[in-house]
Amino acid sequence: MRVHVGGDHAAYEMQRDLVTWLAEQGHEVVDHGPQDYDAQDDYPVYVLRAAEGVAADTGSLGIVLGGSGNGEQMAANKVAGIRAGLAWTPELARLTREHNDARVLSLGARFLSLEEGREIAAAFLGTPFSGEERHQRRIDMVTAYESEGTLPPLP
Repeated sequence: MRVHVGGDHAAYEMQRDLVTWLAEQGHEVVDHGPQDYDAQDDYPVYVLRAAEGVAADTGSLGIVLGGSGNGEQMAANKVAGIRAGLAWTPELARLTREHNDARVLSLGARFLSLEEGREIAAAFLGTPFSGEERHQRRIDMVTAYESEGTLPPLP
């Protein structure tokens, strides 16, 4: 699978580890940076490119990383067609794929070990969307709002 990766200085060590580890696992990694550590870099520079890469690359997934993962998730979710989920356990990573068909995983490197980051990434990449009607219905509601501004009807 092709995996687009982007992060910032706060997640630099985890990002570099994941880029290498994912390739060792047989994934085709598209590394959107940063390539070098810079304590003053800005996550949108790399995260938006990774999310755009996923949006333009059918069948691919992405991983964005930062200190908390919050800003990175928010930035990735600004890219049309992207659903990004923040996960700090493998179970949350699986659920964001199974229930929400997220194509981008966000990780907070200040709160995870390198091994935990790998485990969460593996769970995300290894889990398909369930396709269950209730989950698809909810995704369709969000997509309609995103594209047309249509609010779902009240019950």
